[in-house]
Amino acid sequence: MKAVVMAGGEGTRLRPLTINRPKPMVSLVDRPVIQHIFELLKLHGITEIIVTVQYLANAIQDYYGDGSAYGVNITYSLEEVPLGTAGSVKNAEHLLDEPFLVISGDALTDINLTQIIDHHTNTRAMATLCLYRVSNPLNYGVIITDEANNVRQFLEKPSWGEVFSDTVNTGIYVLDPAVLAYIERGRSTDWSKDVFPRMLRKGDRIQGHVANGYWTDVGTIEEYMRACGDYLMGRVNLPRMGHNIGGDIWVDGDAEIAPDAQLHGSIYLGHGAKIKGGVIVHGPSVIRDYTIIDTRANIDRSIIWRNSYIGERAELRGAIVLRQSNIRQRAILFEGVVIGDGVQIGAGAVIQPNVKIWPGKEVDEGATVSSSIIWGSQGRRVLFGRYGVSGLVNIEITPELCAKLGAAFGASLPRGSTVTINRDAHYTPRMLKRAVVAGLPSAGVHVCDLQNIPIPVARFYTRISNASGGIHVRLSPLDNRVVEVKFFDEAGLDLTGASERKIETTYFREDFRRAYLDEIGRITYGEHVEERYTEAFLKALRPDALETIGRNFHLVVDYANTSASSLLAPVLRRYRVDAVELNVNTDENMVFQTTAQFESAIQRLSQITPVVGASLGARLDSGGEKIFLVDDKGVRLHPLHALAAVTALAMRAHGGGTVAVPVTAPRAFETIAEQYGGHIIRTRASLGALMQTAAQQPNLLLLGDGTGAYIFPAFFPIADGMFSIVKLMELLTVTETSLSAVLAQLPPYYLAQARVPCRWESKGKVMRILNEQYAERKADQVDGIKIELGSEWVLILPDADSPFFHLYAEGANEEQARVLVEQYTGLVTSLQ
Repeated sequence: MKAVVMAGGEGTRLRPLTINRPKPMVSLVDRPVIQHIFELLKLHGITEIIVTVQYLANAIQDYYGDGSAYGVNITYSLEEVPLGTAGSVKNAEHLLDEPFLVISGDALTDINLTQIIDHHTNTRAMATLCLYRVSNPLNYGVIITDEANNVRQFLEKPSWGEVFSDTVNTGIYVLDPAVLAYIERGRSTDWSKDVFPRMLRKGDRIQGHVANGYWTDVGTIEEYMRACGDYLMGRVNLPRMGHNIGGDIWVDGDAEIAPDAQLHGSIYLGHGAKIKGGVIVHGPSVIRDYTIIDTRANIDRSIIWRNSYIGERAELRGAIVLRQSNIRQRAILFEGVVIGDGVQIGAGAVIQPNVKIWPGKEVDEGATVSSSIIWGSQGRRVLFGRYGVSGLVNIEITPELCAKLGAAFGASLPRGSTVTINRDAHYTPRMLKRAVVAGLPSAGVHVCDLQNIPIPVARFYTRISNASGGIHVRLSPLDNRVVEVKFFDEAGLDLTGASERKIETTYFREDFRRAYLDEIGRITYGEHVEERYTEAFLKALRPDALETIGRNFHLVVDYANTSASSLLAPVLRRYRVDAVELNVNTDENMVFQTTAQFESAIQRLSQITPVVGASLGARLDSGGEKIFLVDDKGVRLHPLHALAAVTALAMRAHGGGTVAVPVTAPRAFETIAEQYGGHIIRTRASLGALMQTAAQQPNLLLLGDGTGAYIFPAFFPIADGMFSIVKLMELLTVTETSLSAVLAQLPPYYLAQARVPCRWESKGKVMRILNEQYAERKADQVDGIKIELGSEWVLILPDADSPFFHLYAEGANEEQARVLVEQYTGLVTSLQ
């Protein structure tokens, strides 16, 4: 016997599950709904299948092909327009020359089809309808039969006053081909509304067969969730994928479960799924192929489709997350929430019960969503943040995105330009860098590959090589799951906002410039990169100081297993610096280090420096931009305290001069400048702003951000940790002093800071009110709102990338600084 599987439905009540796929292709635990029907047909010996398709027909045809890979033989009947449940079967009439089975492709059932077929054969009816008893028949077609099981009446979706039976139509029929004569070809026709009532009026025999087993129509989100739960708990007698590892946990293929994860069945884990440490999963829950549940996330009665990511400490309670979606850390999804394909939910966001978010949308960090997001381009509107283009590896930052980024950046530059590109040592940036390289030549831009070098060297070479820009791809030093793509202009500096917006416009419009065959860019490799950098490096130092350093200076330097060792070590040896070198070998596994690993390294540096009699201990960061210092006594310096010490040294060595520091730095810097006859200027609180200031004012002695980055414009207007170490050695040698002695003379200061959550939509309101209320007490507004309080001050600074305010306060003592932060934290909170 042949079976006709009706698979043309749109499934409007299942949206957003059915926006990108037809209803029968909705994933139900371990396979699409329609495949459960194929398995049921095979169990009853039916392998000749006709599938009627209409809405997104290619999704089914491309997935199943001729069906041979699934043990069936499939023929497709395509409807150009919707023809209804009966019209779609009429469309396949030429394939039906004997009794056949009709079954819906969007239901979950294990009903005994053989019994229905036997009933049809034994009663010689023209049509046999499979019936099923349900507790609430309001959403179904009610069927009334007589004592001989002859169908007497059809009642489509009755009210309670019209319900005379709990026996409903399942949409499973065994039919004689003669039934098709009642259907007009090409016209939308329904079985229950049109054909069967017409047959009854004609006196044709229609039998009803009340079936046992499991049956549910997967027509709504609630029914879909129930069907998944029933299937997981073994209430549906159909073949299952994978194997039971105990505790009613089914695993298909190679799933990874951390030893300390807690899984309470019923649960299905797809192939390649990863359950990280401390995760708690309560069933019934589905986690499909290649989905990652990150550390300490909590999943309760939820369904997560393939290739999605659930961030650290996120919570899902009775929610559905579709394909390739990204739920960031600490986000909470409540009961009935449905997240569409490719949705980005920001860190700490809260999605209220029953909210549905359509595909491709983005919810900001910390946002609370209480109504569905359906229309409008709520997707990601900006690419660039504080750290360039950044996001989770292979989830937000994919090879596809990187190739488009390369093409968009190339399109913003003149045809025939050259762009430098490089990466850190880790294998992830290597993969993504190659994707960026693929995009650049397509726009007619040449690529100069610098391979694995520190960021300052990449910036330097971009400037001196007459390139039109540069790109650096690296693993984030803050999170090893995040990658950063940093862009430089022709001077090796961060792009301006206007340049970033130009790239974003090209990227989102996909208005890429495509070079013709002979205009496609070429890929070359940088020449004499290290030699040219080192030559300029040494020219920027005082020759007399270099010779003195070699005779008198003792140094402990920790290269943090980065490529900086290949540049700085030869300089130190060239001038015979007595250096103890730590972590010299480049190691891709050490590009990112945890807080514990970093603290351990600094502790080791603090112990070694005084023991070997060194004048200075310095550790580089992974990008070669920042340094972390230990003085000659082994005392670890806070980066802001270190900046104050270097400021004092620079002004002492040059008899004054001007130093730039961010607006967040304490007034102690003005005190230092006054002591040495120097001057302090304030900049916005970002490293990019400092570099722009250095480029515009090359006569500055020094610029620093207070987090370990130092800029000496006499060499190059960028943060360079390698040059900073040697320059600090020079300053200590010229001033004939020790770092500990400089620190002892620094004026005291007391700073406190905090981060205050604030919804994006409230940020502007808070800033407006603060501006109005403190108009008379505001200092010069360099960045944020700085409120002068006599000898004390408070800075309220909105975060550029996240829904937060940063609060900084300088007080007369530690207690007063803390009190100020608490006071203004309460104020900002109350203004939202």
